[in-house]
Amino acid sequence: MKELLRELCLTDGVSGDESAVRDYIISKIKGRCDYNIDPLGSLICFCKGKKEADKKVMICAHMDEVGFIVTYINDDGTLCFAPVGGINTGVVLGRQVKIGKNKLSGVVGSTAVHNLSKEQREKAPEFDSMYIDFGASTKEEAEKYVSLGDNIYFDSEYTYMGCEIKAKAIDDRAGCAMMIRMILEQPEYDTYFVFNVQEEIGLRGSGASAFTVAPDYAIVLESTTAADIDGASDAKKVCCLGKGPVVSFMDRSTLYNKELYKLAFDTASEISVPCQTKTMIAGGNDAGAIHTSRGGVKTIAVSVPCRYLHSASCVINASDFDASYSLVKALSERIHEL
Repeated sequence: MKELLRELCLTDGVSGDESAVRDYIISKIKGRCDYNIDPLGSLICFCKGKKEADKKVMICAHMDEVGFIVTYINDDGTLCFAPVGGINTGVVLGRQVKIGKNKLSGVVGSTAVHNLSKEQREKAPEFDSMYIDFGASTKEEAEKYVSLGDNIYFDSEYTYMGCEIKAKAIDDRAGCAMMIRMILEQPEYDTYFVFNVQEEIGLRGSGASAFTVAPDYAIVLESTTAADIDGASDAKKVCCLGKGPVVSFMDRSTLYNKELYKLAFDTASEISVPCQTKTMIAGGNDAGAIHTSRGGVKTIAVSVPCRYLHSASCVINASDFDASYSLVKALSERIHEL
């Protein structure tokens, strides 16, 4: 599963431009399930289980990652850009990026520090004061290689740091990797697996795909913010690496089904997997659009705790990743016993 994660994280797919990720997933699951691509680009798969199901269960994750888009080309050949998804400016300046379909190498720059006022030096620059330098010296030269609307991706390697994994786009290629493995191993019951688009810009793909599938139950796979670093109080750590998957009772877009919330923790205890919840009402995911789809869907989210989310250097614990898979697999079977 870690090799799946590596290949998925190294594949680029900013919101609205997920085709390369989708093509990779199809290459892995082709012949193992029925699938179709909806008009927005989400990949909807039906996998025949070992047993027929009397409940329609949908497991989903999103294919897109946060990134940027070219908005203007300056006279000196540098690029103006805007974020695609929620990115803090503090993780952007000085980063190496890849631009457009040809993956041109560039770096994010801003006003030289000796030209900044004292006030400006004390805060991170805004996006409108940053630019991307990719080696062009004039606007005309830049226009030969780059067009307005081209996507820009973080350029980041997949690296092991002891028991931890560092990469871009772990949010939510971790969920995609888990679903691919479930499909390849064949689930116990008939199951819909949905790889959604455009989660990072407003849960757009999941609203459409949930309407199409019309599930009774949904399990949303995600990566969620861990702030377990020195100086954070226990309440503000949100969740911690090494303490297992995160099952939330509430976030900014969803109040989760209480029966499923309890079932998740009971299941984790039964299979001897550590499990935790969030200590803050923070973030959101595709559950926000799914649980209100059609007549309503009973929904739960299982997340991998992740430090430095929405950056070029997301970090997860390998044991949390494995434990999340074990919990999701068992939970998807237990739902059919309700």
